[in-house]
Amino acid sequence: MSDNRKYYYLKLKENFYNSETMVILESMQNGLLYSNLLLKMYLMSLKSGGILMLNDHLPHTPQTIATFTRHQVGTVERALKVFLEFGLVEILTDGAYYMADIQLLIGQSSTEGERKKKERMRLKRQKLLPSDGADICPPEIRDKRLDIRDKSIENRESESARTYGRYQNVFLTDEELADLQASFPTVWGQYIEKLSEYMASTGKRYQSHAATIRRWASEDARKAAPPSRNRDYSVKEDETV
Repeated sequence: MSDNRKYYYLKLKENFYNSETMVILESMQNGLLYSNLLLKMYLMSLKSGGILMLNDHLPHTPQTIATFTRHQVGTVERALKVFLEFGLVEILTDGAYYMADIQLLIGQSSTEGERKKKERMRLKRQKLLPSDGADICPPEIRDKRLDIRDKSIENRESESARTYGRYQNVFLTDEELADLQASFPTVWGQYIEKLSEYMASTGKRYQSHAATIRRWASEDARKAAPPSRNRDYSVKEDETV
């Protein structure tokens, strides 16, 4: 049985430590500890899309972060305040910590991919690699339905739609936004933020963000509506003798 487990890694640019934020961070008292802690928090959050989760339902706390990073709790608490001020970390509505720049730093691979890469390098060193650069392993069979879905999303995001929400990941055209404002005049903005945060925390994507917001809002309105009572309001005429 082939081993094809997925794993994640950080993609850091060569000037990562020369950025204005990192230079200021490391120049602070205990700044080198904060820098080390920041990288460990990035690594801890990779599998959950940037959210620091102890398990599927329990977010990390300063105490558990200190345990897993081998830092003092006081150091973690002070560092978190600095990270929040610098915009490196955000707090979600459920109290979980979210690494704000994680989507720019996530790399993903698999043991099978690494095996193919190592074999290619070995053959290249031995000058046995085909001149046309053909793959040394059979190509991965991909469900065409996934390609169609991904293409529909890419086309959707490349249209004239604008980005909205806290994480700028909700795509709406001017017509769609106007329609939502007219249909849900008091809560349309709340549902945009709800969708933005939900996609950022779960990694889920939707083909139509406007349709998703409309469905959520309609379902909530239906749940909030008072139960109907069947009453007979018909007027009966007096019988004549």
